[in-house]
Amino acid sequence: MGDVARVEVVGLRIELPSNQPVLVLREVEGRRRVLTLYIGGPEASAIHTALEGTQPPRPLTHDLSVMLIEALAAKLDRVIVTELRDQTYFAEIVLRTSAGDIGISGRPSDAVALAVRAGAGIFASVDLLDEVGREIGVDGAENEEAEEAVVDEFRDFLETISPEDFSDPTS
Repeated sequence: MGDVARVEVVGLRIELPSNQPVLVLREVEGRRRVLTLYIGGPEASAIHTALEGTQPPRPLTHDLSVMLIEALAAKLDRVIVTELRDQTYFAEIVLRTSAGDIGISGRPSDAVALAVRAGAGIFASVDLLDEVGREIGVDGAENEEAEEAVVDEFRDFLETISPEDFSDPTS
């Protein structure tokens, strides 16, 4: 793996008119480029829940996954959004074990949902940032307003969905 840059979750937003959730990641240092990734509703909800610090009464899938990793004496060390291939983003989930680091391929949305829960670092490949990262103004007040708008929009989205929206139409 080449060079990586630390990124942060700026927020989640809804792409209209499709109502498609979008994960927004921003480079922490340097050019502060932004990556926007279309993700599924359940993953968006999982990331949002973790960012808000909400604890469900029973562990959800990503919570359970972090618990399993820890039960096996490993630590989720970092996730890296590695590449865009055929309009699909890829990520690597890096576990630290007594035998060394282990990399596991995964979807960026799941990787970020795990990282937020485990307090792990989130990174993106510099090559990927060079390829698809967008530079956005760095005016602090402007960015805070934009981030707040993204969060408000996602909250509105969460209020309008129901479990039936995610059911399999073929069943």
